[in-house]
Amino acid sequence: MTLRTPNCRKQFLGMEIISYNCPPSGHVIVKRTSNWCQSKLPSFKTHKILCTGIDFRSGFSGYSISNKHFSKNLDHGKGSSSLDAVEGLKSANSKKVLSGHYDGYVIGGEEDAGSISSDGETKTKVLIPGLPDESDDESGAPISSCFWELKPKFNVHYEKAGCENVSSPSLLFLPGFGVGSFHYEKQLKDLGRDYRVWAIDFLGQGMSLPFENPTPSSKEGNTTEGKDRSWGLGDEAEPWASELVYSLDLWQDQVRYFVEQVIREPVYVVGNSLGGFVAVYFAACNPHLVKGVTLLNATPFWGFLPNPIRSPRLAKIFPWSGSFPLPESVRKLLEVVWQKISHPESIAEVLKQVYADHSTNVDIVFSRILETTQHPAAAASFASIMFAPQGQLSFGEALSRCKTNGVPICLTYGKEDPWVKPVWGLKVKRQLPEAPYYEISPAGHCPHDEVPEVVNYLLRGWIKNLESKGSVALPLLDDTESIQYSIARDVEFVREGLKKSVSVTFYGSKFSLWNSIGSYIKSQFGRLEAKSS
Repeated sequence: MTLRTPNCRKQFLGMEIISYNCPPSGHVIVKRTSNWCQSKLPSFKTHKILCTGIDFRSGFSGYSISNKHFSKNLDHGKGSSSLDAVEGLKSANSKKVLSGHYDGYVIGGEEDAGSISSDGETKTKVLIPGLPDESDDESGAPISSCFWELKPKFNVHYEKAGCENVSSPSLLFLPGFGVGSFHYEKQLKDLGRDYRVWAIDFLGQGMSLPFENPTPSSKEGNTTEGKDRSWGLGDEAEPWASELVYSLDLWQDQVRYFVEQVIREPVYVVGNSLGGFVAVYFAACNPHLVKGVTLLNATPFWGFLPNPIRSPRLAKIFPWSGSFPLPESVRKLLEVVWQKISHPESIAEVLKQVYADHSTNVDIVFSRILETTQHPAAAASFASIMFAPQGQLSFGEALSRCKTNGVPICLTYGKEDPWVKPVWGLKVKRQLPEAPYYEISPAGHCPHDEVPEVVNYLLRGWIKNLESKGSVALPLLDDTESIQYSIARDVEFVREGLKKSVSVTFYGSKFSLWNSIGSYIKSQFGRLEAKSS
């Protein structure tokens, strides 16, 4: 469908239709686009890779978080009535608008766009596609589970999708602490239809835990070591584990080698929580391997002990910093701590905190986390991670390097995150004023799993903007001109037959705290005027 109009807009039967792909001709073209740019790297050394079609995401038998732990005594969100993804917004003068596979479109009008944004102006509703729905014969991209040998005894688990999309950009997803590639299943299935997508498990997490005991017992008859759950608690480390520390520096190296040896071309890196820190760290050290970074509620700090390279004298004060074998005092402490944090009720409580919408189905996430805690190396790996030193670069220093090297960064944050609160995202925004900042509400610490429809939509739009060198507007913007302050949109999508809606606020290059306060005051006057009229 093409509407010819000078400014890519046209009032048509009471509806405003806006294209996010406005070409120079002024035509509004609603279609799927796949004209991607791609840069190649020289060939890299190939390492051993084992892939399988086996589905490892079936869950851990014996537990269901939805009816045992997570949903108990929770106030679940109320659902909406079922409706079609396009025809759900009904009015006397409405008309069905078709879109491509992932292109969004905006529907406005007096009846449909009546909400008020934070700046006191009317919000425009944006209807976006949902996730692939197998019940409607819309299958997602198949996911392959693979292992890659980083070096002897260090096997990295990863999942991939969309490898047949050879002319499309590559995306690499980095998980947060305590989870793994399984946390990005909704991105692999959806984005894998259009891109080549990878998600990895950091060493020491997920399915990238050791296949052998890094510290076999040196004492016969040690009953504690005799239990399968006690890997890593021996008195002497194996040669391959003598310098092993699950730290930021190790994970940064892991990502670099993975991109060089498996993906073998520059990538768009997406990181949530801890994965966001690693993504920025990796981009700061290897800008030639990165096309852009998206931060999903990235944690701005990691590690408590000083880095031995950055602060060698200070590091010598601490007798142990995450290496193997673990000191006897740490082993005793770990027995108490691990029993508590690995308990199913503790895991359920953490998920309850980080998901703002308690109606979100987290059964798979819960079961996979629980499954990981049952691995015999999980407890000692956890101790190594918690006592590992800080990285050679702080989060702020890594951001500065990215800015100096011109690495594009996009910020997408869940507003209701109880840990990495919006103030941390806005702090990054102040350091990188030109970086697009999207704040989603309601959404918590893991927006990619809680509102994957929105995160996937924003990712697609941002990548299209970069690949087109700015000729395609950023998501939620009406044209290619940047918004200096902020705009808010109600974003709607259909999930399992029900209409859902969240608010997404875009902050521009001149957004400030004072501007936010002014917008809030203005919005209050706007609401009073609306009520009085």
